[in-house]
Amino acid sequence: MAITKLGVIDLYRKRAASYDLTANLYYLIGFTFHRYRRLAVDTLFLQPGDTVVDIACGTGLNFPLLQERVGPRGCIIGVDITDGMLAQARRRIEKNGWQNVKLVNCDASEFRFPPCINGILSTFGLTLIPEFDQIIASGHEALVPCGRFTILDFKEPDNRPRWMTHALVRLTKPFGVTLDLADRHPWESLERDFLSASMEDLYLGYTYIAVGKKQALLPTGLNQDLF
Repeated sequence: MAITKLGVIDLYRKRAASYDLTANLYYLIGFTFHRYRRLAVDTLFLQPGDTVVDIACGTGLNFPLLQERVGPRGCIIGVDITDGMLAQARRRIEKNGWQNVKLVNCDASEFRFPPCINGILSTFGLTLIPEFDQIIASGHEALVPCGRFTILDFKEPDNRPRWMTHALVRLTKPFGVTLDLADRHPWESLERDFLSASMEDLYLGYTYIAVGKKQALLPTGLNQDLF
């Protein structure tokens, strides 16, 4: 059974202090978290001064990469349902002296995106949220023309043996991953809401990066896809 929202809060409160360390242990099986996160951030094509929303931001592992892109004149908004994870994110912010990061403690499905944002990112979190479809639709509305919504997350590949999938689920169970989540396909929501959408498989197809780009608005009022 997929983990409930209360279960997510309880689980990540307990794991918050050790989250960064335990996540790094997956490097032992070749799962390069940091490289995947950087690839995801790169797909946003953020510029200095841009505003980006990090959905299910956790302890803020994406913040250094986003800071490289938006710079001190930009704005990073981190949204997470778990207060314990945001406490760790706040420590990261204070340690680095960042003045341009805002943390929002709420259910991502209830978050009201500010208008005219340049990018939305979610890494290893959106599939845990049952209302991912609603979040993607709301995010699309809030993005500026040519703004991008990027998802980095887990999935079940079609061409791998079932035993391998079960093994990886067991390894990721400490982070709330269950086989039930394989029925959730956020990338399909991107394809529905964004006329320009692409997807790339990583780690033998068990991980993916999906990107939706909002269409550009031409002076004539007609829309044209520039992906």
